[in-house]
Amino acid sequence: MTIGAMIGDILRSLFKKPITERYPFERKPAPERLRGKLHYDPEKCTGCMLCMKDCPANAIEILTVDRAAKKFVMRFHTDRCTYCAQCVQNCRFNCLGMESEEYELAALSREPFVVYYGREEDVQFILDRAAQENPDGTDPCQPPAAA
Repeated sequence: MTIGAMIGDILRSLFKKPITERYPFERKPAPERLRGKLHYDPEKCTGCMLCMKDCPANAIEILTVDRAAKKFVMRFHTDRCTYCAQCVQNCRFNCLGMESEEYELAALSREPFVVYYGREEDVQFILDRAAQENPDGTDPCQPPAAA
């Protein structure tokens, strides 16, 4: 490329508007079929665990609080999920869904990537039981911290 051609390109680009979008300030609507944040309805769940078996990334764990009363808690590892929606397609009772409007899931630390879904009292029961089993406060499902 010669200097004359470069100067011509520079002068042309000085008078053009930028073609980039100002993303955080100007947002376009999300596509209708976008696979965003996973939602779980504990009222519909029967504990069949098909979602857990079909997840290729092992991002879903169904924890049983009381099988007779159909009380279950889902532990969802957002950082493992590939958003393939295999769990949503295979759920017979439509208790799983992916929200197209909630797709900004980035975080600065790893803690918010493990999400517990279920009734509040059931989630608290699971967390209390985990605290009793691990008094040092480490999650047995997480790898140990690098030294």
